[in-house]
Amino acid sequence: MSIIESFCENLSINQTSKKLSINYVSVKNRYELFRRLIANHLEESYRDKTVIEYDEYIYLPKSKKKIKENIFDAQNFLTFHYEDKVYNLLMTKLNIHKNQFLDDGVGDAYFKEFSKFMMYNKISKTQKRENIITKFWLFFEDSILKYKGIKDENFFYYLKEIEFKFNYEFEEQIEILIDLYLPLNT
Repeated sequence: MSIIESFCENLSINQTSKKLSINYVSVKNRYELFRRLIANHLEESYRDKTVIEYDEYIYLPKSKKKIKENIFDAQNFLTFHYEDKVYNLLMTKLNIHKNQFLDDGVGDAYFKEFSKFMMYNKISKTQKRENIITKFWLFFEDSILKYKGIKDENFFYYLKEIEFKFNYEFEEQIEILIDLYLPLNT
């Protein structure tokens, strides 16, 4: 219960380990389990929902934004608004095209055209500029900063954790996590 509360309080693994005097690896394993449980829960919860609006987001850490080739490291996801909540669908990374763009020697032309393409071919259906989706993106950008680098293969789980914390109040988070976790330990 204490680890669940620490997770929902946004305490880091290290902070939780010290606060509860529990081995770092044990807390890390539990946090990873919580993220997997949350991801599964959110995927199940979203089924058969009526989408109100949606928009595409490309996330690139601030440290990588100054070099145009880093666009291939961006995470691309669609954010859907339903029932005063958001749901995120992680898209295929652009890095599968990186070598093709860079190997043929016309990278600058590709980056220019890619920028135009992204500007005019955005997947979007929103009713107004400021909405629950843009609020989520601001929340996401602020929340993701506490993690000092996320491996690509784990990004989905962190995205889902942030989605979960955006969609549910603190007490709801604890209640949901207990309901997801307890059946595993009985």
